[in-house]
Amino acid sequence: MKECVHTKKQIIVAIGREHGSGGHYIAQMISRALGVRLYDKKSIEAEVVDQGYSPEIISQMDERPVNFFTSRRIGKYSNSLEVNVAERTFQMLQAKAAQGESFVVLGRCGEQVLKNNPNCISIFICGNPQFKLGRIMEKLNLDTEQAIEEIKSVDRSRKNYHNYYCDTKWGDARGYDMTVKSDVLGCEKTAQMLTAYIRAFMQEE
Repeated sequence: MKECVHTKKQIIVAIGREHGSGGHYIAQMISRALGVRLYDKKSIEAEVVDQGYSPEIISQMDERPVNFFTSRRIGKYSNSLEVNVAERTFQMLQAKAAQGESFVVLGRCGEQVLKNNPNCISIFICGNPQFKLGRIMEKLNLDTEQAIEEIKSVDRSRKNYHNYYCDTKWGDARGYDMTVKSDVLGCEKTAQMLTAYIRAFMQEE
């Protein structure tokens, strides 16, 4: 008699990534394989743009670290555009999850914002420095020094953003269900491996 396999009705995949690791590309492949929506910079900004700010402000402040020199908070209210955009983003993701939607979210502290959802699995994608450097040089048409500075700048911004809002540290394996180096298998095979891992998680009771 064939055993009945129960699959979770909802799946949420929260992906953090180092710049140049192929995290966005891998997230796209996972979302397509699972048949769920990907919330990345473009789609997240489209979701929160009707929250009272212009598209330009949302784009500039999305996943940006807080400027401590201009930021002030009184109780739960802040005058910081970065904080307000971040909090509205977190609320949007929590609302989507509460409604039962399945999705992949890239960055935006997803592994912490959605940690209380039992159907959420979190992944951090990193990579060998030379692998990341080569990808950024090719993708952005930069020389070596420019690519090094690009990676340092973006990762510094992501780290500061994440660590301001989260209890766990950006990239610390203890804060994620899985961390993986995308250069070991390459982006395509890494996405395939992670998809298999996620599908196994979906079958867990």
